[in-house]
Amino acid sequence: MNILSEILYKAGTVKIAGNPHLTISEIAFDSRQIKPGDLFIAVRGTKADGHRFIQVALESGAKAIVCEEMPEILKEGVTYVQVKDSSKALGIMAANYYENPSAELVLVGITGTNGKTTIATLLYEVFSNLGYGCGLLSTIRNLILSEEIPSTHTTPDPLQLNYLLRKLVDAGGEYCFIEVSSHAIAQERIAGLQFAGGVFTNITHDHLDYHKTFQDYLLAKKKFFDELPPEAFALINKDDKNGRVMVQNTRAKIQTYALKSPADFKCKILENLLEGLQISVNNLETFCRLTGEFNAYNLTAVFGASVLLGQSPEKILTYLSSLPPVEGRFETIHSSNNITAIVDYAHTPDALKNVLNTIGEIRTRNEKLITVVGAGGDRDRTKRPVMAGICAEKSDLVILTSDNPRSEEADMIIEEMKRGINADRQRIVMTIVSRKEAIRTACLLAQPGDIILVAGKGHEKYQEIKGVRYPFDDKKILEEMLIPANQKPV
Repeated sequence: MNILSEILYKAGTVKIAGNPHLTISEIAFDSRQIKPGDLFIAVRGTKADGHRFIQVALESGAKAIVCEEMPEILKEGVTYVQVKDSSKALGIMAANYYENPSAELVLVGITGTNGKTTIATLLYEVFSNLGYGCGLLSTIRNLILSEEIPSTHTTPDPLQLNYLLRKLVDAGGEYCFIEVSSHAIAQERIAGLQFAGGVFTNITHDHLDYHKTFQDYLLAKKKFFDELPPEAFALINKDDKNGRVMVQNTRAKIQTYALKSPADFKCKILENLLEGLQISVNNLETFCRLTGEFNAYNLTAVFGASVLLGQSPEKILTYLSSLPPVEGRFETIHSSNNITAIVDYAHTPDALKNVLNTIGEIRTRNEKLITVVGAGGDRDRTKRPVMAGICAEKSDLVILTSDNPRSEEADMIIEEMKRGINADRQRIVMTIVSRKEAIRTACLLAQPGDIILVAGKGHEKYQEIKGVRYPFDDKKILEEMLIPANQKPV
């Protein structure tokens, strides 16, 4: 769709100066990507205001400008469009430009602090196994049927998002499962999308570097459910005290899942092992290769969403029982001398507590639990001491190390983490700034039967330091240390 007036449909237009029926080539919100004949949308971002780059876009050949504030001088031959909210307009215009691909799909969004990636990935796997053409847009990867496209954000920007959805529709896709981050909701990245359903996992301490207060973070998540259409479903974790808050103003059909409360989809853990979970969901029993109570919640959410999408409960559980853990989510590595290493993406206090509690429920206490953990730079600093305190409380040995320090100094981040460790637990804490050496040290200190948890980066294959992403893979380093070369698969 290339006619400006059609692209502007429902975008909140206030005023138009110029020809609204001109044909434009492409749309962009980054002035550096503008080419002759393009449309530039001036978006107010967290670090820069796109209005400052209108002149740059014009010099590059933009023939239409969308903005919240009209420039004082209007260039002849250029169409200027004033909108109420350029961020929201961008989402709606991107959907219009790509001919509203979400309307041709069954689009399900998953939001919450923890569990989004696992639920989205399992839904993609289940529906693919059921024979449907599926897409996945997640923190780990974007999939268009079986084609993998690199993922840079939990939720892509509106142009990339609608491009991927159009690509999925054109490839014959029927379902798409997408992680919806609080940033994406607040920044209107999902504006213009038509959702068939939404899943709420939980909400805990995270992203306060962006949202500033927990209330703002909660309201960002809630906005997703506020905007669901009446024909959609809203599936919420009833055991989370904020589950009901999420759907206070939703028009969608409210459904619940839980382990501890009466719910539409009720799960009971029958056995929790390092190898997986024996669970009963709505009185149907199965074994799944995911471990821990937090994964029981994830599995129940997948079951509930699948049933709400019209699938057979028995078939869903059959496929769930065959699926491996999601990459970097409680992923286990076993050495020849009975050392177990676990790689997990846990990078919030609640996620760490969940993983460590799960290990605590499974272990015999005759072994040591060694935890390697860091905290990301340029992110919410208040969670750093809390994370370290949880690890020290629930581990036999903690090695504090770097995560993605980004622009900060890794040793200063570690110092902030150490402030959360009680005096009586200081003796079990080591500091090794190099993440590789920290993992190697954990492996060298581990004895047969011990458990090593490497937390924080999970699936990530890089470490970001001073603006550079260096190749780094927690799992690969653990395998090099724990599995002899002659025992590795060829």
